[in-house]
Parts: sequence; structure tokens; C-alpha cells
Amino acid sequence: MDFTNAKLDNVSVHYIGSNLVEQELILSKEPLAIDEDLSDKLKHFFLNKFINVYEKYNFSHASSLKFNEVYNYVTEAFSEETDFHETSLNIAHHLAQSSNHPKIKSGEVYVCYFKDCMIDNKSMDAIGIFKTENKNGFFEVGQVKSKFSITYKEGIDVNKFDKGCLVFKTNKKEGYEVLIIDNQNRGEEAVFWKETFLGLAQVNNEFNQTNQFLNITKSYVTKQLSEEFEVSKADQIDLLNRSVQYFKGHENFDKEEFEEEVLQDKGIIKSFRSYDETFRESHEIEVADSFEISAQAVKKQERVFKSVLKLDKNFHIYIHGDKELIEQGVDADGRKFYKIYYKEEN
Repeated sequence: MDFTNAKLDNVSVHYIGSNLVEQELILSKEPLAIDEDLSDKLKHFFLNKFINVYEKYNFSHASSLKFNEVYNYVTEAFSEETDFHETSLNIAHHLAQSSNHPKIKSGEVYVCYFKDCMIDNKSMDAIGIFKTENKNGFFEVGQVKSKFSITYKEGIDVNKFDKGCLVFKTNKKEGYEVLIIDNQNRGEEAVFWKETFLGLAQVNNEFNQTNQFLNITKSYVTKQLSEEFEVSKADQIDLLNRSVQYFKGHENFDKEEFEEEVLQDKGIIKSFRSYDETFRESHEIEVADSFEISAQAVKKQERVFKSVLKLDKNFHIYIHGDKELIEQGVDADGRKFYKIYYKEEN
């Protein structure tokens, strides 16, 4: 994605109160009036965080897309059948009705129309919906001639918003292409933005396939492997490292090839297949046995594949390579130890 030449064409702001304290819904009567300089700053504020977002979604509904409210509103806006500010009012009303969880915070909602966004080397319009909930304090220093004053105020962090979605004007029949950001990504209060309010389903592309299979692998190695086999923490870390290295070293994934190169042991392969099948059923996910590997998904997962062996509170051993260079044992006094072999010290 490239937003260098994107333009913020229209923006309306409303306030969504918290249902917990029965605050009201405050709707603006007209779009926000902004000059060119502020428009550029707002464009950067809203779009910059999406540059490194690769998980794509579509609007969906159990019965039919025509029953997804936000899908209908953005369709009207793209077709210009309805005044854009009127569309923003409908979106704000729907967001207020969706914000029933007591932990959902009040805040401003911004409904924006962008032109000339680049996605997959194509220029297209996009509609953004963003919400700011948390305020930060700052001091404002004033000066009149040689006199200074200082006041404390609260405002929005210019580097982040709390929730956002960007809907691109493409693939209308499939529910458009949608990207989302949600800084509150745990718990029931996080579900409302993606599911209750927007009604999204994840696109099962190469990013999702890569991400899902690495999730299954990590879950198996960290939760199931030691239940069935006598393996050390170092063995588990080595297996996680080899899993990531497989994905980094191949352009396409093949499940049988992965099992032979990474898992190797026939007993572990059989155990993994059983765990994989159960995991997919319980989490209602579909992963193909072969697919194109997404480098972005591998990079994302690599950050959470722990290669650290923690020993009490005294030592951390980072294992990145050959497991044969580390030995585990117990001395005559019953103390556990690791012996590490190396050639150079840096």
C-alpha cells in the first residue's frame, strides 16, 4: 500500500457516549472544516498505521451481505447515492448501538473519504472509520510579549488512534477489501469492533494461511509435544526455530515436506497430524496442505516464536542455531546444568 498521493476529501466527526454511564450520542450537523495543512496531518494520522497491516477482511453476514449495515453504508457512499455526511450519521448511530459492552469506552468517531489510495498498484478510493478513546495530558505554554503562561490540557495522541478500519473500493461483490486496527485486541470488548460493529470475516489468502499454520505449529510444540514425548525446553525451542527457518527458506509450503524437514520423527509427525486436525475443527479454520508463503506473516510470527531458555531468575539462553552445541545434565549434587560449545566470543 502507498498513501503518498492520497487525499482526505471529506471527514465528519461525532461523539459516541459510553452505555455504562448513559452518555448521549452527539452528532455534528456538518462535515469538519479543515485547511490543506490540517488535512495533510490528519491523512498521515489516519493512514500511516495501515502501511504495515497485511491481514485482509471482507464484510460478511450469515444470511446475506445486504443485511450488513456498514457494508450498505459504504456502498451508498462509494456510489454517491447519499450525501457523505448523512452516511457518517448512519455509521455513528450503528456504532452507538453496537457499543453495548460495559468496558467499551466513549470517544470520537471519524468517518473519512480518501481518494487516490494505492493498493496492489491500483489507485482507488477508500472510506475510513476511526475511533479515539484515550486522551493524553500535555502542557501548553503561551506567550504575550515578555509574559509567559502555562496551562494543562488533554488531547489525542498524534501518533495513534484506538480503533480503525479502511474500506477500499474494490471487490464489492465479495464484501470489499477491509483492513482493521484495534489496540484493544483481547477480551469481549475487543470483539465488538470487528464482529458486532463491522461484521467482518478474514480473507483466506496466503497471509492468513501462513499465519494460521504457524499458529498451529507453535501451539503443538508449546502445549502438546511435551505431553506425549520426553523433550527438553531446548528441544522445543529448536523445533520452533526449524519451523520458522522452513518458512523463511521456501516460497511455497508443502505439508508433507514440512513434516519431513522439521518434525522428522514418525511418532511426532503422527501426533502433530492428530493435533492439527483437532485444532482446525475446534477453531473453525481452513488451512490448505500447500500454499504460497507470505513473508509478512512469517516476519510477524517470528517475533512471538520464543527462542529464549529461561533458567530460574539468573540466566537467559538464546538458542538460534544448532541444538547439538548445547547439552543438558545433572551434577553429583543434583544441580541441573547446561553445557554450551562455541568457537568465537563476541
